[in-house]
Amino acid sequence: MRKDIDVLPLIEGPFAEFGKRPGTENVPAIIGFAKAVEIWDWNDVERMKEMRDYLIKHLLEIEDSQLNGAKGDQRLCNNVNISFKYIEGEAALLHLDFRGIIVTTGSACFSRTLEPSYIILALGKKHEDAHGSIRFSLSKYNTMDELPYVVESVKDVVTRLREISPIAKDGEEDV
Repeated sequence: MRKDIDVLPLIEGPFAEFGKRPGTENVPAIIGFAKAVEIWDWNDVERMKEMRDYLIKHLLEIEDSQLNGAKGDQRLCNNVNISFKYIEGEAALLHLDFRGIIVTTGSACFSRTLEPSYIILALGKKHEDAHGSIRFSLSKYNTMDELPYVVESVKDVVTRLREISPIAKDGEEDV
């Protein structure tokens, strides 16, 4: 940790770890973390960044879409969250799942609720935009070859859902 940052302890008790944590060191966790660092492949991170950037570039070509969160190196290498106006993310999730594409509509912590992502709302997005957000998570097991299918499927699903949406593009309800 940087010396100029004062980190307060989270748990009270007899302190070890330079007064930051009570109790003895968590040796299994330390060994596990060391092993994870040892086997980590930075090439996977670079590949995921390339896939993330591909998805962002091509999904933002869809009219009335917007990226949620940071851009570039300020963003996680495996995360893409985009809002599509005039659709419900939950409907898109179901249509994409039918095509073998697994996405989520909220944070991983609240994946069993239909509420819009509180994180997207905290970014200052409108409630309806948060409802139209879809989160894509990439892993080292994904390939660039899969992404054109994902992009075309999302474009098709968004188009179809907008065709049946009760919300008109100008913000007025269709009658």
